[in-house]
Amino acid sequence: MGNPRRKFAKIYDKYVNKIYRFIFLKVDSQETAEDLTSQVFTKGWRRFKQSQDIKNPSAYLYQIARAEIADYYGKRPNFQIVSFERNPIVNSQLTDPQPTAEENLGLQSDIEIMKGALSQLDEDEQNIIIWRYLDGFSFKQIGQIMERPEGTVRVMVHRALKELREKMGQ
Repeated sequence: MGNPRRKFAKIYDKYVNKIYRFIFLKVDSQETAEDLTSQVFTKGWRRFKQSQDIKNPSAYLYQIARAEIADYYGKRPNFQIVSFERNPIVNSQLTDPQPTAEENLGLQSDIEIMKGALSQLDEDEQNIIIWRYLDGFSFKQIGQIMERPEGTVRVMVHRALKELREKMGQ
């Protein structure tokens, strides 16, 4: 069967940055995102130790992350979207490594517009946009995370994009 710690370490290495980025985009500080990410993987490890039978680790970890974010805001009602550029993991995946000053200014402006529009969407719409366009998940993978049929997810993505475009146009 192999060493469970090594197996889980591979899962951790594969998903830690994505889970962290997902949480970071939804909480008020880097420290909070780090704490919640740690909690996600601690809970994931507990389950993995018991059965080592997590059929879809990605979906399972995102479900835990969603619950942790909900618990966090249940305890602390103030919500704030934080800046993309404050985090190197998020920023490095969104920007060119060496943009010119002009490109950087335009990109930062676009990011601010999109961030503001994204914050106006409901939670499911935000999640879908992040998973589909930042994490590159398929409709099937998103459906597994949300426990919804693939066809429903396709419609949700279409509607979320339409809503995002409308918000960005305002």
